[in-house]
Amino acid sequence: MRRPLFALIPAIVLLGIVSFPARSFGQNSDFNLDVHANSHATAKDIGLPDYPGATPFKDKDSDSSSADLSFLLNSFHLGVKAASFVTPDSPDHVLEFYRKPLAKFGEVLECNHGKPVGSLTRTKSGLTCGDNKSGNMTVNGSDSDHELRAGKPEQFWIVGVDGAVDGKTKFGLVALVLPKDDDKK
Repeated sequence: MRRPLFALIPAIVLLGIVSFPARSFGQNSDFNLDVHANSHATAKDIGLPDYPGATPFKDKDSDSSSADLSFLLNSFHLGVKAASFVTPDSPDHVLEFYRKPLAKFGEVLECNHGKPVGSLTRTKSGLTCGDNKSGNMTVNGSDSDHELRAGKPEQFWIVGVDGAVDGKTKFGLVALVLPKDDDKK
């Protein structure tokens, strides 16, 4: 069973807070490495507003509800900022609240269990609900019950609603920066 992307936060947070630059190992080296891991990310850090009245959701196996990770090695860049929340409001209210803020990143794509909802199946920038090659869910997808996406395939934002916890709506905010696909021409 696949877990929603924001459900991976507890595993990511185990890294703790680490940040170190290693700019080069020798004279005239082209090697550049930067790793950053932090167990705290807010909606603002992700680039989205706070949902009114929402509180951080902490999984029983974790002491944190968010993560901020970045890995840069020369031109290879991978970054994840994620936070989980709960609200007494309905999933529809959460999704509707985030439609406009997501639009600043581009067309907003709606997905349900990894499949597009409505007539928009691919944004003008090429963003889809799943992996562009196979259509299956991968790191650049999730299997939240319902989600909104905006951005481009290499950098996008997700608002994922994943069922209820104790009668409250659980949702996650995610900002992803993925390595560019060198196969594209």
